[in-house]
Amino acid sequence: MAGLDDLFAQIPVQDIARRLGAPEDEVNNAIHTLVPALVGGVQHNCQADDIDSSKLEEAVNTQAASGLLDGGVSVDQVDEHEGDNIVANIFGGNNSSAVASALAGTGAGGSAGGDLVKKLLPILAPIVLAYIGKQLAQTTGAPAGQAPTASAGGGGLGDVLGSILGSAGGAGGGNNNPLGSILGSVLGGGGKGGAIGDILGGLLGGKK
Repeated sequence: MAGLDDLFAQIPVQDIARRLGAPEDEVNNAIHTLVPALVGGVQHNCQADDIDSSKLEEAVNTQAASGLLDGGVSVDQVDEHEGDNIVANIFGGNNSSAVASALAGTGAGGSAGGDLVKKLLPILAPIVLAYIGKQLAQTTGAPAGQAPTASAGGGGLGDVLGSILGSAGGAGGGNNNPLGSILGSVLGGGGKGGAIGDILGGLLGGKK
């Protein structure tokens, strides 16, 4: 069933930590912060009337057809350059470095800080979009190996994103800043999650 726990299970934490030369526990903690932020950012783009989400929806289709999740994710298969483009598409033109800088001081990257976040985002973004696309294909009954048509409306991408984020407390419905609620739930409440959500909400354009 689509959900954050299922998405987390697709991510090879040990392999990523080994590739980055970072402590596995810090990588795992950062992943559990950044993945909901990425999914929430995609949802924000698809729901906002004043944002053209066509490039992001196209990226979902592309990653869905890439086979990245088939047989388990190989970190070596992840295109980090494409991942950085995806991050920029999600966060209002801000690339991984800009997002990491904005999050500096929030503790999202553990003792490694923004450097770990900067390295993780372009790896995680293609995996997240491939997962979203795979769930969309299952929902729409698209043929295997064929990218589904992303639709932000009911029964399409919007429903899939809502289903995934449902495990974070259903933070999408009608909330002006869903990222704050998503991250607040994932991080166990308190000010930290809301602060990260506010920062990422600002990167999304701050048009509320």
